[in-house]
Amino acid sequence: MGLPRNVRWRDKTVYTGIWKSPVEGHVMVRRLNIDGDGQGDLAGHGGEQRAVMVYQADSYDYWRSYLGRDDLHPGSFGENFTVTGLADDQVCIGDRYRIGGAEFEVTQPRVTCFRVGLRLEEPEMPNLLVAHRRPGFYFRVISEGPVRAGDDIVCTRRGRHELSVAAVDALLYLPNRDIAQLRKAVDVPALSPGWRRSFHDLLSQRDKPADAALPGWAGFRSLRVVAIRLESPQVLSIRLQAAGGDPLPRPLPGQYLTLRIPGAGRPAPLRSYSLSGDPAEAEYRISVKLEDHGLVSRWLHAHAKPGSVIQSAAPRGDFYLTDGDNPVVLISAGIGVTPVLAMLHALSTDRSPRDVWWVHTTRNSQTHAFATEVTTLLESLPRARQVVVYTQSQGRMDRRGIAQLGLPSDAAAYLCGPTQFMTDVREALTAAGFDPALVHGELFGALPPINPGVVDGAARRPPHPPAGTPGTGPSITFARSGLTVNWSAGYGSLLDMAEACDVPTRFACRSGVCHTCVTGVIAGTTAYRQRPLEPPDPGTVLICCAAPESDVVLDL
Repeated sequence: MGLPRNVRWRDKTVYTGIWKSPVEGHVMVRRLNIDGDGQGDLAGHGGEQRAVMVYQADSYDYWRSYLGRDDLHPGSFGENFTVTGLADDQVCIGDRYRIGGAEFEVTQPRVTCFRVGLRLEEPEMPNLLVAHRRPGFYFRVISEGPVRAGDDIVCTRRGRHELSVAAVDALLYLPNRDIAQLRKAVDVPALSPGWRRSFHDLLSQRDKPADAALPGWAGFRSLRVVAIRLESPQVLSIRLQAAGGDPLPRPLPGQYLTLRIPGAGRPAPLRSYSLSGDPAEAEYRISVKLEDHGLVSRWLHAHAKPGSVIQSAAPRGDFYLTDGDNPVVLISAGIGVTPVLAMLHALSTDRSPRDVWWVHTTRNSQTHAFATEVTTLLESLPRARQVVVYTQSQGRMDRRGIAQLGLPSDAAAYLCGPTQFMTDVREALTAAGFDPALVHGELFGALPPINPGVVDGAARRPPHPPAGTPGTGPSITFARSGLTVNWSAGYGSLLDMAEACDVPTRFACRSGVCHTCVTGVIAGTTAYRQRPLEPPDPGTVLICCAAPESDVVLDL
């Protein structure tokens, strides 16, 4: 056992309970934990589904030989129970065991967290645990009671479908998944909700076209402005066609363009704008709100005119309208209207029979862009209704206001607006009975970081060039953060460099397993220094284990 503590790691402080030491005598095992034990990151460890971590003595022998180490002792892998037997390829999700005075149920494999690599000073360890099919697993406590070293382990029940820990781990993290096994996995009631949700997502993804959301071209190309229109005093719509006149790839409703404007500054600033027009049209439409401190928006409002040429990356983004027959709720605030307007266009073009709710909030009638266009589109749909809230006279939309709308809780909801607006609305929809998996949102600024266990992230500065001598390698542009710097070979990965620049990052394993760090590559090429267990989708990269091969623009 062991209580969490702060550990210095690189230039960070990590709060972790992975340091465990053997204890003598009985300990009380509780529903949520073991008395005297603790975990640092309760989002990924501990709690009802992960109350007790188990690892095998046989795996210790394996790693001592594989790694050539003689300093691995019980507790080194952060486990609570070091056991003989119970191999990962034999123990099944849902198996129950009586140990001492308590009973346990197997819920999931170990979470592939970077802290096991930190503890063992083997950064590749999360990758190795999965690749070598030796992850270990978690117990849920069925009945509390005392346990001590030396107690026998007695199997009292086998899990439904008898899917082994190693097999379930491989289903999530390794390629070439067996669809029949996936269907069995979601039918195992003992499997933790998070893992079951991941498998549901994998099953739903297989029904989508493989290239549905792939960028239509690599890097940037020239698009020509063919028309402009002022939608409100601050919102300008710009229609674009290919500079050479060839057809443009059809975007998905809700996707965005990333523009690069050399004339607006040095280095050329980048900015992403949702496509707001009908995806079926032969041209693209973006709608740009004039921002006081926005280099790109101010340049576009001042200089964009028919005949202007703009550099653009291909439409991209995972926020887009999906097919279905359930109701659709489109909720936006301010200029967040643009991606959901494209979705409304798509529904209208298809003469969709779905129930469609349009909920928009803006300051007043003067800031209400696209009012006539939206009303016309809604009138073309047989089952559509509209709610518009002017905050100047009606106040902000809150949980009570959302509840009073009577939105159908079986709907797919699409949200876009300021970060706090989307957080509040998401919480309100969940409280109203919406399935959180069907509530989708879009953010254009830096995404909220996912840095499990790191406790000094609150002091992060705005993105900036790294300290020390500037690099001389390829340029790395973090598009969402508005920063361009040069690569230095002293960094182990693009993730390491992003952290040195205080660019908000997302990671968990840091070794090419979990895909938490997956990032869109807008332009340029990268290469893996550590091969991921499963490559991400084309047009993306796992920045935790990749370095640039050329100048790179990342959607980060």
